[in-house]
Amino acid sequence: MKQILQSLKTGATEVAEIPVPAVKRGQLLIRTHQTLVSAGTERMLVEFGKAGWIEKARQQPDKVRMVLDKIRTDGLQPTIEAVFNKLDQPLPLGYCNVGRIAEVGAGVVGYSLGERVISNGKHAEVVSVPINLCAKVPDAVTDEEAAFTVLGAIALQGIRLTQPTLGETVVVTGLGLVGLMTVQLLRAHGCRVLGLDFDKEKLALAHQLGAEVVDLAAGQDPVKAAELCSRGRGVDAVIVTAATKSSEPIHQAALMCRKRGRIVLVGVTGLELSRDDFFKKELSFQVSASYGPGRYDPNYEEKGQDYPVGFVRWTEQRNFEAVLDMMADGRLDVKPLITHRFGIEDATKAYELVGGAGPSLGILLKYPGIEIGEGSRTVRLQPVSPAANGTSGKAGISFVGSGNYATAVLIPAFKEAGAHLRSVASSTGVSGVHAGRKFGIEETTTDTNALFADGSTKAVVITTQHDSHARFVMQALEHGKHVFVEKPLCLTLFELAGIEAAHAATANGTTLTPIVMVGFNRRFAPQVQKIKQLLNGVAGPKSFIVTVNAGGIPADHWTQDPEAGGGRIIGEACHFIDLLRFLAGAPIANWQRMVMESPTRDTVTLHLRFADGSIGTVHYFANGTKAFPKERLEVFAAGRVLQLDNFRKLTGFSWPGFRKMNLWRQDKGQKACAKAFVYAIEGRGPVPIPFEEILEVARVSIELSGVSR
Repeated sequence: MKQILQSLKTGATEVAEIPVPAVKRGQLLIRTHQTLVSAGTERMLVEFGKAGWIEKARQQPDKVRMVLDKIRTDGLQPTIEAVFNKLDQPLPLGYCNVGRIAEVGAGVVGYSLGERVISNGKHAEVVSVPINLCAKVPDAVTDEEAAFTVLGAIALQGIRLTQPTLGETVVVTGLGLVGLMTVQLLRAHGCRVLGLDFDKEKLALAHQLGAEVVDLAAGQDPVKAAELCSRGRGVDAVIVTAATKSSEPIHQAALMCRKRGRIVLVGVTGLELSRDDFFKKELSFQVSASYGPGRYDPNYEEKGQDYPVGFVRWTEQRNFEAVLDMMADGRLDVKPLITHRFGIEDATKAYELVGGAGPSLGILLKYPGIEIGEGSRTVRLQPVSPAANGTSGKAGISFVGSGNYATAVLIPAFKEAGAHLRSVASSTGVSGVHAGRKFGIEETTTDTNALFADGSTKAVVITTQHDSHARFVMQALEHGKHVFVEKPLCLTLFELAGIEAAHAATANGTTLTPIVMVGFNRRFAPQVQKIKQLLNGVAGPKSFIVTVNAGGIPADHWTQDPEAGGGRIIGEACHFIDLLRFLAGAPIANWQRMVMESPTRDTVTLHLRFADGSIGTVHYFANGTKAFPKERLEVFAAGRVLQLDNFRKLTGFSWPGFRKMNLWRQDKGQKACAKAFVYAIEGRGPVPIPFEEILEVARVSIELSGVSR
């Protein structure tokens, strides 16, 4: 299928061939009829992409500080690579979509095949969207009109925050698509409206829709106009829908308002506020969050957990429905806002218009329709190589998941190890196409079942969200595939038992038992390998201390969710449990933890005792600063000490024949880890980590998490 992608690195827009996305539980698969280009938002993205590096940095000062912190801790080269990898990933554009339902995901009720729906889906021939971000289209509303629904909901949410009453005077600053719909919705509320803009055509349209207008380009004074419009009292409220770097719209809004007036920012402006502007009039100022309550709440948007209507009357979905109702009875007329129409194949012309100086307002993209067949979920990217036919001696490796870590670290590591990169699966298809193009992978798919069944795939690398790991590991084993899973192996003891049983079922004595590998890369780091070598000459127990300055992650991040991410002990601290298990060279005999009370409970100390009498402590702290190095390992043994700082500087204290081993750049062992797995599945090396150790570390990590599972 065709989909519009934009490069944040260059600003270039392309119509790419992407696999039809998979429909997940709680989602609708929609065959697109029309989409609307959100000129303001999408113009900003295009302009950001076209900007030079200095201008990009100026626009994102917070990101610059994060980059500088990373340079101090990880070094210049790894930081540059991380930044480039982030900017290199294509951005799917669009969030105003209308079409018909092609498939209904599991758990969805109230929707049927063939129904027309709007959604915040992308500019693509087919989209998969959670149900709370969809709404049914009334018969009286055309596809072209329905495409404006999401932008209409943005306008409506700004009005709901303003809380206008019948007869109040409200100023709308910025008369783009959202501003002009705001004008109409305010008029429907019974308000007098004053519209401000620099564009004469938009001002004329606002006047046609019932607003009094102020031409800023002609030097008309908005404050005086507001005074006249409000009979000298000052306006009741100002809704700012403009997009500008200037703080002037907020300053003007304060001057125009009456005492205790309201200002709501729907657009994007500078926010250098004057206390004096707000203090004397006791003005209220609020920023609107897009479509309404539920926006950016993963429980609402991704898991489909609606808010009770008795407590939250207007969610983002119910705002969609209200806008559609307003269109159906003619109180919101978007037809005058349409200025251009393009077919999806000519989408680049639409974006030339968006990024140019020519006049435009509502730009619609039309889609001819696509058949969703079995082959539509796979796109061939490279010619089939001899390895796919088993004639090259290389084992074909496929990837499930192609997110940031996969494209920045894992896939490049497997490519460098000489693996044959067969296929990559992703849920939306976009990241899979990017990874396939960048690393020379033969094909990309959104059909993970087909990937596991592929006879040319001998090993599967799993880099998806944590709650899917166990299912994919067992599916790989059932198909007789070797499997490399990015940590953790699984989230529950029940899942662990299932993996153990699936692995045992493959050991039937007639075929090679598939290798199960977890991406515990730190044990493969060159400096850790040196530590292991030095410890081999030491008799008796050792003491280990690992200090991890992990940094905070918000409580609503998916990794903190016990169901989705498993929490940070299972999801991240497992790395260090494995590291100490490797260095001790003995089973973990018992363990305990101490937790610092906090909303996220992710600042912990873990104590391990090994069967040989060694002890280890993992300080996994989320309450530090990113300006401090992230990881430190200290080893105490036989009157000697080894200290490893952030996988760059290894120092020996009183260690015979060893003083230091420093690296020019950080090396956490990812490449060596991937290489060891590739060599093992090709019969050129041993199993990298014994399966029993993988099970042991998983079990200890789950039990240390403290959650009943």
